Amino acid sequence: MKQKQESAKQKRGKNEFVRKFFVSLKRSPQNIPLVVLGIAFLVYSLNLTSISNTTARINTPNMGQCEFVAMLLSILAFVCFLRTFPKRQKPNKIMLSILYAMLGIMIFVDGVYLVRIGQAVNRAVNPIKKSADISAAQTTVIMHIVFVAICAVLLLTLPLYAKGLKKINTSIDVEGNGEMAEIDISGEDE
Repeated sequence: MKQKQESAKQKRGKNEFVRKFFVSLKRSPQNIPLVVLGIAFLVYSLNLTSISNTTARINTPNMGQCEFVAMLLSILAFVCFLRTFPKRQKPNKIMLSILYAMLGIMIFVDGVYLVRIGQAVNRAVNPIKKSADISAAQTTVIMHIVFVAICAVLLLTLPLYAKGLKKINTSIDVEGNGEMAEIDISGEDE
């Protein structure tokens, strides 16, 4: 009997967690692209050693600048994102356009970085041999491009899936609500 009660409590606890999660998503659906932007930042920053080693080993023009700009804009994108969606206000369109510009620049500099790696590895005279660091840097930069692009698409489609999230029923059914009698407040004792 106790096991049934405990499992019922656990089930109610899990259901309540899921309900609260969807309530918070309904209130601020912009948290979805913010999480994806956070993943992009973590992917890039946690693998910065292999990217720096690749830049030092290949050392072609603009690789260091691309690495610097990508890291800088990854950090600044958070600040811009939080300023774009102030609490309980409409999104700031100027900050949203700046955020899109930052996302576009990040994708561009990551693309330049990948091109420089490809040029160094595939050149005819004195090609660079592909090491573990170079492979890790290529994978990291590709993953960064993918997550930044996903974030941009999620921002673009935010009004669409925000409407879909609002349609999710997160109300709580309280037992006995249907049996309550109507309260008459019109003509009580004066």
